Amino acid sequence: MFKLARYLKFFKKEVIIGPIFKLTEAVFELIVPLVMAAIIDVGVKNSDTAYIFKMGGVLLLLGFVGLCCALVCQYFAAKASQGVGTMLRNDLFRHICSLSHAEIDKFGTPSLITRLTSDVNQLQLSVAMLIRLVIRAPFLAMGAIVMAMILDLKLSLIFLLATPLIVAVLYFIMSRSVPYFKTIQKKLDKVSLITRENLDGARVIRAFSKQNHENIRFENAAEDLTKTAVSVGKLSALLNPLTYVIMNLAIVAIVWFGGIRVDAGILTQGEIIAFVNYMTQILLALIVVANLVLIFTKAAACAARVNEVFETKPSVNENNGAELNTSKDTDTPKIEFKNVSFSYSQTAEETLSDISFKVQGGQTVGVIGGTGSGKSTLVSLLPRLYDTVKGEVLIDGVNVKDYPFKTLRSKIGTVPQNAALISGTIADNLRWGNENATLDDMKRAAKTAQALEFIEKLPNNFDSPVLQAGKNLSGGQKQRLTIARALTGSPEILILDDSASALDFATDAALRRAIKRDTKDMTVIIVSQRVGTIKSADMIVVLDDGRIAGIGTHDKLFNECEVYREICLSQLSENEIKSANMQKGASDK
Repeated sequence: MFKLARYLKFFKKEVIIGPIFKLTEAVFELIVPLVMAAIIDVGVKNSDTAYIFKMGGVLLLLGFVGLCCALVCQYFAAKASQGVGTMLRNDLFRHICSLSHAEIDKFGTPSLITRLTSDVNQLQLSVAMLIRLVIRAPFLAMGAIVMAMILDLKLSLIFLLATPLIVAVLYFIMSRSVPYFKTIQKKLDKVSLITRENLDGARVIRAFSKQNHENIRFENAAEDLTKTAVSVGKLSALLNPLTYVIMNLAIVAIVWFGGIRVDAGILTQGEIIAFVNYMTQILLALIVVANLVLIFTKAAACAARVNEVFETKPSVNENNGAELNTSKDTDTPKIEFKNVSFSYSQTAEETLSDISFKVQGGQTVGVIGGTGSGKSTLVSLLPRLYDTVKGEVLIDGVNVKDYPFKTLRSKIGTVPQNAALISGTIADNLRWGNENATLDDMKRAAKTAQALEFIEKLPNNFDSPVLQAGKNLSGGQKQRLTIARALTGSPEILILDDSASALDFATDAALRRAIKRDTKDMTVIIVSQRVGTIKSADMIVVLDDGRIAGIGTHDKLFNECEVYREICLSQLSENEIKSANMQKGASDK
């Protein structure tokens, strides 16, 4: 938590003034029992109604001034806690956005959401309690003991005996409940994970009629969280009974021994009432201290989780300083992989091994292979979503690690496997590719992506709304919009990562023709499971278990690469392949 205390320096005034007003309130609260004693010993004893009303007015004044002080403190506490929470949440979100895919994969999306929301909220609460109660509660407890000692030193020995017993009870309960809080946060992560999976995969769950299965799964996770919370609750439930037993026994002792001292003329009845009030104040203050321990223990666990994110450095670091000397030589490959190897972690097996090939500017390259062969991983190295473990990836003769992110990614238009759209309008989404894109620019991109026809049928055309994650669009519509978004930026390199999987064959064919027609100077990389999608590419890269099994044209690979031939035969008949070859030969002539 001390690492996060740096945020308090922005709220020095609130952190100083708030506790001062709270201490003032506590001083008035300590005076109240003395006023009550005076009312009993003077006003009630002498039946002096005027004195009772006068001192009653003093009580009301003390209460009003104390309330004003509490409100001022509450205002400063709220201002500081909300301010710290906002700054912390913004910094944490900014840091998460700076992490590479590898770090985000490590934490997991549900855990990061929990840390950004629930954990930060708990830290906000701890800041509010720091200002409101951290000084007040101990001061009130110690002040009550001192005031009791001033009234009667011998009778105050009861306080000196009762207070350590209450503290011992608090320590016993807190020491056993504290370890549960980290467990609770982890189990909350699991509940968040299941919730996110069910909300994202609602259609799949309903399609397989797995609602009951998922309900049971969620109930089990929630039950597990509940059991842990109940275990803490059972321990915490002992707090009030045990402390109140000690307090009531102390009050009995005060009345018993106080009565003796009243008979001896050492104390008055009003002073006995003051003693009882001070005993109650001590108990309440110590219970507040116990709750503070609880709050700060939770906050410590949350702070550790937040700091874990802050202390995680991105494995993909931006190069902002070096000047780029990109080659203008036409012989320099637009893209080059030099002995590239990659694994998702240091201990894992290599996902890609010794990948080497060159792509000239304006070429269309197809990447094909079996499931898990490393196709998506290969193209994710170009925009540096991940960094290579060995070897180099070059664009225009420059290692991608030497590019600033903005420069590198402005060269590349990426269309991922999962068509991700943001809530807003179609135009908002397309302008992600180029924030200054005009309506004509968007129409050209949409036309190439085969999206213009369905967009113009919508009531508001490009201003039509897109719901969260594009829930109001079909899979094919979302894929075409993501392709249009990439084309709007007029990138030098276009990566289509299995981005036409939801399209019918006719639309897919029309899309490929349009891309070839409208992007003559653009280098296009098409990742696909369909042979028909990539067979007309200038070059095809065949991957098999993370290694290159073959590079060449469709005809060459079909005759020389066994892996590619098996893929072709699994999708096309020999007659279709021969027919395709004949058509290709005729078009070449």
